[in-house]
Amino acid sequence: MAKLSLEELRSLRGSESERLKKRSIHGRDTHVVVCMGTCGIQAGAKIVLNSIVDELEAKGLDNVIVTQSGCAGSCKDEPIVEVHTPTLGSVAYGHVDAKVAKSIVDEHIIGGKILESHKIDLEV
Repeated sequence: MAKLSLEELRSLRGSESERLKKRSIHGRDTHVVVCMGTCGIQAGAKIVLNSIVDELEAKGLDNVIVTQSGCAGSCKDEPIVEVHTPTLGSVAYGHVDAKVAKSIVDEHIIGGKILESHKIDLEV
């Protein structure tokens, strides 16, 4: 592996610290949780997580925190994304791919509408 210069390391730290700010809870009113248990990862949850973060960054949304959790207990519905907003409460979505992840940001988080086609009920 090639060694990085001090300037390259500083640049990398700056860019990564911006991405990590999405995980800070301060000043956020919307929380997105991507379930990243083994079933979720196998079903593509990492792609979904990255798609959501990229879309939030593209839209300039700073009021949203994105975190990951373990198993949601519904392997048949993976990848699963839970969205918690003040207006719509908690909603879980199943069979989420990159396209659905974009719709979650556009329609649910920005538009305030639940995507009924992918909404699921999680067992508590």
